[in-house]
Formats: sequence, C-alpha cells, structure tokens
Amino acid sequence: MSQLALFDLSVPLLDSERGKVTYQAGFVSAGEAARWFAILHDTIEWRATRRMMYEREVDVPRVTAHFLLDTAGRVDASAPEAVADVLRVAAERVCAAIGAPFNSIGVNLYRDGNDSVAPHHDTLHDLAAGEPIALLSLGATRRMAIRPQAKGTAERGIAIDLAAGSLLVMSHSSQLHYLHGIAKTRTPVGPRISLALRVRPQ
Repeated sequence: MSQLALFDLSVPLLDSERGKVTYQAGFVSAGEAARWFAILHDTIEWRATRRMMYEREVDVPRVTAHFLLDTAGRVDASAPEAVADVLRVAAERVCAAIGAPFNSIGVNLYRDGNDSVAPHHDTLHDLAAGEPIALLSLGATRRMAIRPQAKGTAERGIAIDLAAGSLLVMSHSSQLHYLHGIAKTRTPVGPRISLALRVRPQ
C-alpha cells in the first residue's frame, strides 16, 4: 500500500467513477478535538456487542454508541446534555462543509491497539442513495486501510493515518467498490473515538 502524509487541506485519496474519498487534517482544532474526546469518552455509556464469526459468537473489538439527529440538527434525548452539545456542534460543522443532511451518528471507541474494525463496506440499504459517509476522528491516531473489493485488480490500496480532528469523507459509490478497515496494532496507542455520520433512509 502507498503511504500518504497528513495534509492541512482536504485532499483526494481516491477520485474516479468508482468513488471518491477525501481526507482533511485539522478539520477540528487540536484543543477542541481534545475537549470533545474527553467529554465523549467520559460521559457516553459505551456498549459492548457480540457477533457471529466462523460459526461462533465473539466480542466486537471496540465499544459503541449511536445517536439520531432530527431535521433541525438536534440530537435524540437518549444523549446526556454534554454529549448532545458536542455531537450537535460536530454534526453542524460537518453538514455545513459537505452539504449532506446527516441524521445518524455512530460513535466508536477504540480503547487500545487491540481494538479494530475488519475491512468492510457500509451496508448500502442502510444508506440514503447518493449520500456520503463522514468520519471525524478524535484521540489517538489510527491507520485506516482502503483497498479495492475486486481481487486481482492492478489498483493499489491506500493507508492513511487518521489524526485527531481529521475528517475522512467517502462517497456513496465508494462503498460499491472499496473496503475500509482499521487493523489491530502491537504499537502502544491510546484510545481513539470515531464519529461516523451517515444519512439513513427515512
């Protein structure tokens, strides 16, 4: 995989008829990213889940939470006030930058290098047609790998370090042709929170 450095402005990682992925370092300032991380990390009631893999049930290697946004950008009542304030401001900022009517925020906590997410694409029937997915990173930097779904293709994969305050945006069509994931690492690494903003069908 080719390794990309961090950039101060939004840069295209992929841009073709198969899909577009862009990355922007510093979308949120370092101080604000640190404050948001502390509030979410310490206030959210994180949920551990299990799933079936290779005919046995295993722990999902991260903990999660999920919140809805209404048409006015308000976070659903299940969120504590401090969490709702952070998510509302984050969503407003991302919506303004991208122009997508996000109505769902998945919050994922990667506690250390043992937490990960396997290469995957988002389930298309859970996404509004044509709308992007935005990932806002807080906390420790973790490396995301993006690679073509098709085997045997000459197209190379990409590795990008998702720094605190950065924003990664994936087009809807990219989910048809590419997989993305974050591998476990033996390198000591602190916790990371990912805010995954999506437009769910109404």
